[in-house]
Amino acid sequence: MSVDNGKKPMNKRLEHLFNVISGRRFLEKRALNGEIPFYVCAYPPEKSVDMERLQRQLLNRLEQAGVKVLEINLYDLSIEILKERGIWEQILDMEKSVSREQLKELLQGVLDPEANLVPAMAKKLAAKDFDVLFLTGVGAVFPYIRSHNVLNNLQSSAKERPTVMFFPGTYEHCQESGASLNLFGKLHDDKYYRAFDISHCEA
Repeated sequence: MSVDNGKKPMNKRLEHLFNVISGRRFLEKRALNGEIPFYVCAYPPEKSVDMERLQRQLLNRLEQAGVKVLEINLYDLSIEILKERGIWEQILDMEKSVSREQLKELLQGVLDPEANLVPAMAKKLAAKDFDVLFLTGVGAVFPYIRSHNVLNNLQSSAKERPTVMFFPGTYEHCQESGASLNLFGKLHDDKYYRAFDISHCEA
């Protein structure tokens, strides 16, 4: 089993991520053998604040290096969709009076990746010229949106450019059960095997 345990110091992770993402090998999708250019950057949930700071630094350095990054924060996009539907205020009111399960069911319907979320993402992809897509805010939208569902449905829209998903947990590969995205290091049911662990990528 290979696991990105995220123990590497943040400054070294920043250097590695910058070197990989700014490299022609990564940007030109070399050596993928036809695989979809999806990458997972897993990190310990308790390091979320540090990772947010790293993301800002990484975006700035990539921009200075001429690499155009489109960042889509799943939490911000979800709120955007709810506001466009005119139900954002209603959701805030309902949160006080309905059960967590009822709210989850409602939000999962409105924010369904195949029907609503990924089409909204596809519009943003089409509207901007970019070299790399960053997906952030994964932990903030759980359990309404599951990351493996987003990646599965995004495959048809985002295969032209590399996508990096910042993931608070682990991305594990083992022969017995395949690959799984384990959110917060505890939830082990999100089977997804088509992404590469960016911590193992060479610049």
